[in-house]
Amino acid sequence: MGGCPNLRPTTMVKSDFGYNSKVEGEVIVTRADAVVNWVRSNSVWPMPMGLACCAIELMAAGGSRFDISRFGMEVMRFSPRQADCMIVAGTVTYKMAEVVRRIYDQMAEPKWVVAMGACASTGGMYRSYSTLQGVDNIVPVDIYISGCPPRPEALLDGMMLLQEKIRNEGGSLRRTFRGRTVETKIVS
Repeated sequence: MGGCPNLRPTTMVKSDFGYNSKVEGEVIVTRADAVVNWVRSNSVWPMPMGLACCAIELMAAGGSRFDISRFGMEVMRFSPRQADCMIVAGTVTYKMAEVVRRIYDQMAEPKWVVAMGACASTGGMYRSYSTLQGVDNIVPVDIYISGCPPRPEALLDGMMLLQEKIRNEGGSLRRTFRGRTVETKIVS
């Protein structure tokens, strides 16, 4: 790589669309699933479940310094029927677990869940009778974000991983409401 600056290594890039500039009208050909997944990944509407100190970092990610709106997620919805991604930020107690599950059930399909922080992921430092040891006991989690509390940059990284997961989902037009396979990713 030391010689000529115009030589760059070639990489294989997976593309879901085909483009031919020689065709009049500049036609782009793609699959319907790829378009639907692209639209879904760039318009994620989070439902913040701020239960403890991680909620402050979630709020900071929405501020001007970190600006989650760059990724199409600026519309924080506090109504489960208008949201498609639940961000569980903080300690989930058994008393609150029923409410979290009820709100998750009210969200429309497709829906995703992000567990933000050690308490939401594993119960954190609380090994007591009143603390749920991981929100994945009541709802399926797609992305785990580690930290106590995690920085807003970690949340943005996790949300970008969620966008990538949504873009790579197969059969989004044939998705059923009954079952859902969940592949989890961990952001550290």
